[in-house]
Order: sequence, then C-alpha cells, then structure tokens
Amino acid sequence: MRILRGLVLLTIIFAAMPSKASDRHAGYYYPEPVTKEVYRPRARKMMRANKQARIAFVTSITNAMLNKVAYPPQYAIFSKGARQEKLIIVGIRDDAYNTIFRARALLARLTAVARTTRIIQEQMKPGDLTFLDLLNLLGFEQMTISDGKSFSHQITIR
Repeated sequence: MRILRGLVLLTIIFAAMPSKASDRHAGYYYPEPVTKEVYRPRARKMMRANKQARIAFVTSITNAMLNKVAYPPQYAIFSKGARQEKLIIVGIRDDAYNTIFRARALLARLTAVARTTRIIQEQMKPGDLTFLDLLNLLGFEQMTISDGKSFSHQITIR
C-alpha cells in the first residue's frame, strides 16, 4: 500500500510540473523556437490528407524550388514526425529568415508556390488560402521555420 501511495504521489508531482512540449527536432534541425503561435485555419483538412499526400506536397515544393530557379536554394524544406505531420523549413545561407518578419515573408512566397502544386490544384480552388491553410488541408499540425543558426518560429496549426 505504501508503494502504491508513493507511486500516486510521484504521478501527481510529475503531472503538476510544467512540461516542455516534446520537440525532439529542436536542437537537431533548428534551435529552440524563439517565438511560437497558434494558427486557426480557414479551411478543413482534406478527406484524403495522409502521410503520402504530405510527402508528395513537400517533394513538389522542393522540385519547384530546384527546377525553376537559376540560383541555389535558400532553404531546405522537409517533413518529420511519425505521420510526417511536422513541416520544417531551414535557411541554408546566412542572414535569411532570422526574424519573424522574414519568416512570414517566406511563408507568403511559399503560398504562391504551393498553389501551383498538383495535389492542391486537383483538390480545390486555392486562391484565397494561405500557405498555412494549405498545410492544414494536407493534415500538417506544426510548421517550424528557422534561419538554421539562432532563430526559429514555430506555428501550431489547429
């Protein structure tokens, strides 16, 4: 009985402690987020939103970035998580995406690129949707953008 009480007490203590959200990618792909926000999307998730659709979307964005410009990419974009539900964008050159304003400017630019992907064009009329809305349609739950050095901004999509 004493052991049971002790276990219950430990459970209560650990439950009451402030917990840091599990982000095993922070410190590996990007520094701990400096800023965070929650985005409430204007569109519902697609019925066919799944891991394969998210991988295809990231692949389409990457191919567009590599094949349609004459200069090297300024950032890497990839998905992580057991269901590929986390999108990560990391700058790969200095002095880029190191402020919240530069991060948001990149998201605005990615809105235009995302609207050209086959999966988005086949599924809907994306003209009024932002990049974050498009991520939600595909079932992404989190997006992190970083300069790859000292700045990261993380958005939870709900």
